[in-house]
Amino acid sequence: MNTTHSLRLALSLLPAAFLAGCAGPPPLAENPPPAVTVSKPVQRQVTNFDPYEGRIAPVQSVEVRARVRGHLTKISFEDGQIVNQKAPLFEIDRRNYELTLKATEAQKAAATAAKQLAITEFARTRSLVAQNAAKREELDIWDAKKTAAAADEMKAQQAIDQAKLDLEYTRITAPITGKISRAQTDVGNLVNAGGGDTLLTTIVSVDPMYVYFPVDERSLLRYRRDFRKAREEKGEDKNVFPPIKDLKIPVEVALEGDEGFPHKGVIDFAENKVDPSTGTITVRGVLPNKQRILDVGMRALVRIPIGAPYKALMITDRAVGTDQGLKFVYVVGDDNVAKRRDVVLGRLVDGLRVIDKGLKPDDQVIINGTQYVRPEMKVDPKPGEMPVANASGGR
Repeated sequence: MNTTHSLRLALSLLPAAFLAGCAGPPPLAENPPPAVTVSKPVQRQVTNFDPYEGRIAPVQSVEVRARVRGHLTKISFEDGQIVNQKAPLFEIDRRNYELTLKATEAQKAAATAAKQLAITEFARTRSLVAQNAAKREELDIWDAKKTAAAADEMKAQQAIDQAKLDLEYTRITAPITGKISRAQTDVGNLVNAGGGDTLLTTIVSVDPMYVYFPVDERSLLRYRRDFRKAREEKGEDKNVFPPIKDLKIPVEVALEGDEGFPHKGVIDFAENKVDPSTGTITVRGVLPNKQRILDVGMRALVRIPIGAPYKALMITDRAVGTDQGLKFVYVVGDDNVAKRRDVVLGRLVDGLRVIDKGLKPDDQVIINGTQYVRPEMKVDPKPGEMPVANASGGR
């Protein structure tokens, strides 16, 4: 009885189990669209530049050398300090030169006395000759002695001048204003021991400074044409090609670690020939250096503006994707669907990338969350601010 009842119960449950198996698993919940941050491109006036690399150099560089022989007795500066023109730097033992000056002055006194005697004797002999009391030959002798005495006096005066000059050379002063190097010798050493001009130190000027950099000849010709055209528009004579210094071509410089290009000057010189091996010509810019930031030999990044300023669209680099060498961004329309937009990139300015082609001012560009986005995907856009760096300039 119990077996028959169990069989009936199992047969009654078969239809329900079959229907439950045909229903399948429960439907999965739909994923929400990814949240992204969007922003319109930044619009700003920018200028294109040609980049170069150069080196900082001084306007003046002087080697300070000893011009007389003697023991060094004094050093009047600290290594590396700024010295003014004519400031005392070194002193050499003066005693020998003072004695030499006194000796030459005594020689001149003797020569002057001899000349005066010859003049007196010449006048007396001439009077005697006029009275027929002396021979004409004696007058000629005193005339020759007078001339020789005058020459001796002149020679003695030249010896005095040389002695004074040598004495002056024992006190060495700064020939220019600038930053001085270290002393190349110490007090107590004999300078010019071998007869040469001993190098004591060097001085370089500090304000303004030069920057030298190579420019290809085609670019230099373009700068000349562009800035000459600007001068002609101001009414200057177009038939006269001015020197490059008069064109006032601006140049901007950045040192390692600088933000932007804070050091601004003008081109004032170009070499007189092109290097045929490289096709470049050395160009020089002059820069103010009142804060003493620029030092000789520093590596410098240089740029020269080309063309007139123009309004550009700029976005952050992190919004830009790459697909087999093509650059693209995602833009979001009113339907909240992400669409791929291929773009042509320009240079980096103030931390933002110039978009030369592919974007419009009102486009909503995805700037955060691009890693979760695919073309034609629904997204949840949130407005944000395009990250903008300082306006000091970019590279």
